[in-house]
Amino acid sequence: MRLVVCVDRDDDLGRKAQLDGPIVGRGRVVEAAVRLGTADPEDSDTNALFAAVALADELKGSGEDVEVCVLTGSAKVGIASDRRVAEQFDQVLGTVRASSAYLVSDGAEDEYLFPILASRVRVDGVRRVYIRQSASIESTYYTVVRALKDPKLRAKTVLPVALVLLILGIAAAGGVLVWGFIGLAILLGVYLIFWTFDIDEAIIDAVRSASADIRVGSVAFGFGLFAVALVGVGFLTGYNDIARNLGISPLARSLLFLQAGLIWWVAGALVWEVGRAIRRTFARGRFPRSFAVATTSIIGIGVLSYGIVYLVRYLDGFTPVAELPLLIGLIATGFGLMIGAGALQQYFKAAARRAAAETSTSS
Repeated sequence: MRLVVCVDRDDDLGRKAQLDGPIVGRGRVVEAAVRLGTADPEDSDTNALFAAVALADELKGSGEDVEVCVLTGSAKVGIASDRRVAEQFDQVLGTVRASSAYLVSDGAEDEYLFPILASRVRVDGVRRVYIRQSASIESTYYTVVRALKDPKLRAKTVLPVALVLLILGIAAAGGVLVWGFIGLAILLGVYLIFWTFDIDEAIIDAVRSASADIRVGSVAFGFGLFAVALVGVGFLTGYNDIARNLGISPLARSLLFLQAGLIWWVAGALVWEVGRAIRRTFARGRFPRSFAVATTSIIGIGVLSYGIVYLVRYLDGFTPVAELPLLIGLIATGFGLMIGAGALQQYFKAAARRAAAETSTSS
């Protein structure tokens, strides 16, 4: 069977038409397109939904066994939305035994998910949906105004400008314009880091996950709370070491802080991963393979970081020459564990591809 897949990565169907994915079947997809078009006639996803139905009809007309489905992501496009699309695609493949798929997209944003689909089933092609519009100054102005009403675009374009004006205005009113520029540089730097690495999304995802864990009584919340406590103990231990050695140089105090806190931070990360693994085991009925990769990688990063701290101490004369073999052993062990984690990840990916190929062949 061939599967025609339409992806709504930013979950317009959920936000505007109150429909949850996955949506499987021609009738349900047509109904979803009508509801979305009624809620927002200007949304291009409506055209993509109808294009997916048209492609499925075209393939059926040529005698193929075809099913059409729609996968929805999240309004916060990124890790959370892609994870949700992947989970829904696995759910669809669990009920529809498809050997290949077509991806129908209304833009490059949805096509970022091509590797997710291709890792599970053979993708024969991508059909891009283009919307014909009249090009004039008035319509361009209208398009820009309408685009700025989109919460996603507004958060990425209007928010930085608002922060600039707000900070400079407050600094000018207080007569400290120079400090306003300094504060603005720091704030925009933090904002760009959060935006680049989707840290804000990770924080929101963690808060939502913790809230869900509390409501269902999951043990993962307890592990997460304990992990945060261990991180705090690491900072406190490092601070106490600095307070006891105020007579040494700032570099030496910084190295003492890192050396004292690293073991607690690594322990906190391991406890966090144990909680996640237990939660996934209860949810899916099997222990996750990613646990071995994550824990090996965490331990490798911790050992390597500890070795680097020792190396800096040695180069600056804080560590005696007698500890040089320990330093080399720590760095070598850290690199070995990280390489092992990468090799283990590739092994699991290869095993998953073989299992998918065997499933496709048997079906």
